[in-house]
Amino acid sequence: MTAYPPEPWNLAGQAYLSLWRVPVSELPELPEGVEPVVAGGRAQVFTAWIDYQEPGQLQYHELLATVAVRGKRLSSSITDIWVDSEVSLAGGRALWGIPKDLAALDFTHGRTFTASAATQDDWIATAAFTARPSLPVKMPAAFDVVQMLDGRLKRSPVRAKARPRPAAADWRLNESGPFGFLAGQRPVLSAHLRDFTLVFGG
Repeated sequence: MTAYPPEPWNLAGQAYLSLWRVPVSELPELPEGVEPVVAGGRAQVFTAWIDYQEPGQLQYHELLATVAVRGKRLSSSITDIWVDSEVSLAGGRALWGIPKDLAALDFTHGRTFTASAATQDDWIATAAFTARPSLPVKMPAAFDVVQMLDGRLKRSPVRAKARPRPAAADWRLNESGPFGFLAGQRPVLSAHLRDFTLVFGG
């Protein structure tokens, strides 16, 4: 069994986020009892490339899709997620019911951030983010991640701070892959969450 830190995890790094509006009928499956937030017949899906860096407890790469869901406060449920760390995979599944899988993730930071993700079977997605000017303000956020763990819904609190910068994002998606439900669509907004700090779990 792979050893992993107890919760909460204190993490830091860079995140590149896009927001998509997806018809409810095309959403990936959510845990039983979890309902998406719907406006105009569409749900809100967030995709993110995340580079966890020092001084966080763990350093690894991640690609995920999460759906905004109903809750007492801002909440989401992760439907698809890949990491390149056995420790992160084991801890995410055991502590919070997050359905992590392994993938090869290649990140290049620079004037334009580029990333690609592939499993042993096929490629998942590639993306390029070019950040726009913004004010150097660090903004807080708090939300819950809602997953199924041991047959019950578990709400895990997340507290974060980041310096958000609007960005232009160019995604390429494998239409026959797990992100195929986003194929043919464009994100409605994208951002670089610069120098974030994150406390995940209770």
